[in-house]
Amino acid sequence: MALTALAINAAKPKDKPYKLSDELGLCLLIMPTGGRLWRFNYRFGGKQKTLSLGNYPDLPLAKARAMRAAAREALAEGHDPAQIRKDKQRDERARSQDTFQAISKEWLGKLERDGRSISTISKLRWLLDFAKPDIGDRPITELTAPELLDVLRKIELRGCHETANRLRSTFGTIFRYAIATGRAQYDVSANLKGALVTPKTKHYAAVTDPEVLGGLLRAINAYDGQPAIRLALCTAPHVFVRPGKLRSAEWSEFDLERRIWIIHAEKTKMRRLHRVPLTDQVIDILKELHPLTGSGRYLFPSVRSDKRPITDNTLNAAMRRMGYSKDDVTAHGFRATASTLLNESRPHWAMRSIPAGGSAGPPLLHRPGF
Repeated sequence: MALTALAINAAKPKDKPYKLSDELGLCLLIMPTGGRLWRFNYRFGGKQKTLSLGNYPDLPLAKARAMRAAAREALAEGHDPAQIRKDKQRDERARSQDTFQAISKEWLGKLERDGRSISTISKLRWLLDFAKPDIGDRPITELTAPELLDVLRKIELRGCHETANRLRSTFGTIFRYAIATGRAQYDVSANLKGALVTPKTKHYAAVTDPEVLGGLLRAINAYDGQPAIRLALCTAPHVFVRPGKLRSAEWSEFDLERRIWIIHAEKTKMRRLHRVPLTDQVIDILKELHPLTGSGRYLFPSVRSDKRPITDNTLNAAMRRMGYSKDDVTAHGFRATASTLLNESRPHWAMRSIPAGGSAGPPLLHRPGF
């Protein structure tokens, strides 16, 4: 006999669970606690099975019968309704776990385990934050090229063409990671090729005229700011490293006897150990600097705390104070200065060779050398 809403509402809890049967395998289980649970009993593969449908009254009688009808239709087609539900739940879990944001976070974690620098990870997080509001919660398999382009266009409208292109490249890397880990089939960002404005290459301002360079070096020698900053500026034209490497240089990395500065792999952009030869001039600079900062960790510590080095902009700010604009020279430009002038003077220049045989092992600084 078919159930009615009246019969269901009149049913009272008992000491043990009992059933109110509807038709075609549907029943309502009345619990001692008062709960009322829909169940569908069926046979599949020669076995008796039960499928939970939901709670009454959240799931009314008509809806329970519709779910029974769908389950019976699946059985008629040779499918197990319970397995269909499991597959659906698995797909829904995958949709929530395999979002663009979740996979991006996993990819960043891999980069950290690979030993990428903190600054690199921070820059990538900053880039991906542009995408988070629009596509962060979207399953990566459902993302389309136009959706990615919408994110990039917003960045372009702000005039940040370089940032937009870097994010497009990062999109591609994340999609390829998703493909490799079985969460995507193809890289939709590949369809964005040519869709963005190509940024004009802007080189760091650098002095490449020998006479102008001489004037700059004389101005640096006469700099009347903090002594350690003057010595940092004096060092930059001799070592040709990125400003970030110079500002974070540590005393333990220098070996005056071997005349070498070892920058360990975790500090370098390419994650490879870097050996920088030290000229006579740099040796003299270090000896002058040591009484000022040699008791601490960094060659060029911050004025606020010797626990951290000077900031990225300190050297550029010093050159602005000396009267050189950002279009005249930058700290990073000393690399271009070295590359241009040294190459133009071939074959008359030579770099001091690195002492043979030795890999660097800590500690590298021999205090008696100062």
